Amino acid sequence: MLDYSILDPEGVLVLKPDAPLKQEDFAGLSATVDAYLAKHETLHGVLAYAKSFPGWEGVKGFTAHMQFVRKHRTKVGRIAVVTDSVVADVVESIAKFFTPAEVKRFDFAEYDSALAWVKA
Repeated sequence: MLDYSILDPEGVLVLKPDAPLKQEDFAGLSATVDAYLAKHETLHGVLAYAKSFPGWEGVKGFTAHMQFVRKHRTKVGRIAVVTDSVVADVVESIAKFFTPAEVKRFDFAEYDSALAWVKA
């Protein structure tokens, strides 16, 4: 399951995945983000927060994630990846090919620092 919320007025999307990501997770997320973007030009940032990255539930989950990124990638200023997962180092490097947003990795215990960085 993907728990998510948008901090308003900060304009920060907080993502908290706790199970492999499904296609359905991105349908709801996309609707929420699109509603926010209908009233605001951009999201100031995205903060992905998980002790370890849960992966995707099959190809459909991965494809839905990539479609979400492609649709919204130009509307995000910063992305903080907050995790102790070793996958985060790879994600930080690869993300730079998919989005013009500034991407930075933080340890899981550094949530507050990551949120402050995303808001700055």
